[in-house]
Amino acid sequence: MEAKDTSTPDWAEHLAAIAFHQDREAFARLFKHYAPKLKSYALSTATSGVSLAQFSDELVQEVMVKVWQRAVQFDSSKAGATTWIFTIARNTRIDLLRRQNRHSNHMDADDVWLEAHDGDPDTEFQQKRTHQVVREAVSQLPVEQSQVIAKVYLEGKSHSEVAEELGLPLGTVKSRVRLAMGKMKVLLEQ
Repeated sequence: MEAKDTSTPDWAEHLAAIAFHQDREAFARLFKHYAPKLKSYALSTATSGVSLAQFSDELVQEVMVKVWQRAVQFDSSKAGATTWIFTIARNTRIDLLRRQNRHSNHMDADDVWLEAHDGDPDTEFQQKRTHQVVREAVSQLPVEQSQVIAKVYLEGKSHSEVAEELGLPLGTVKSRVRLAMGKMKVLLEQ
């Protein structure tokens, strides 16, 4: 009997296959893995007044089209595949919100992870200040919520993966993420 390969796929290799060979099978596997994560990200970061279902589907579609078109720009020495894809997702989310004229004057947790551009001191200062504010807000969360938030947003794990890793029901993980994001929103608005 042959042992089942349970190793994690190398998504960077999939991106390379897409970039250099327009490999549709690699894209299909990448899509199958990342689409649910992107939809979850969209649902967890949607702004009030936005149709959640429409917003999440549109975000997934736009992100995956950009992944297909920009795969050649991926550089595994600069970032992992998950980081690269979710950077595209964050930027696409901002673009979608701008298009829908749904911007408000408060910060969402995902809006604060800005990257400094061209060493601009003002941008770097703002980025450091924002990271400090977010770290302080995360430190005010209950341990079980900050643990789940770290695994989902910093480690890029799905809710199912976190549930399995922590030995928790999936609903508990989702509830903790939702509660933590609500608390983070309130803390960041202050």
